[in-house]
Amino acid sequence: MRFNLQAIIHVPGATLPFDFTMDLSEVEFFGEHPVKKPLSVSGVVSNQAGVLTLEGEATAELELTCDRCMKPFRREKTVPLHFLLAQELEDEEEGDIVLLDGDELDIGELAFSAYVLDLDTKNLCSEDCRGLCAGCGVNLNEEVCRCKPEVDPRWAALSQLLDKTE
Repeated sequence: MRFNLQAIIHVPGATLPFDFTMDLSEVEFFGEHPVKKPLSVSGVVSNQAGVLTLEGEATAELELTCDRCMKPFRREKTVPLHFLLAQELEDEEEGDIVLLDGDELDIGELAFSAYVLDLDTKNLCSEDCRGLCAGCGVNLNEEVCRCKPEVDPRWAALSQLLDKTE
């Protein structure tokens, strides 16, 4: 979503609010399509004493799969947007400043990049998720594992004696 900032570039104190949605349902992240509903982007570009700043947020509900228990879950993720804007750079080392394309800025591209870079690489349904049993595959959050504990081979002969007495 491109916005023309010509009206506020040379007017200290001027602001330009923005509010739009982006469809990311076809975009693949880590082999899945977690953003089923549109990404909502809102905020304001303002001229503060000749310095252009963009402040806002990008929010979407994600449909994810827990990496420990493989259970699907939903979580809303909000990413803050904070950018300094300039028409040209005076110093080549200013890596935190976003350059305008003439008088225009593609806020959609900024929001998309910020959202994708802030996505978690590991998704858990809860911090205390116990995951799946490595032996029987039962979800340890819902059931107790029914696997017999493995016997240390050094004590195997004693366990055979216990099996005979039962």
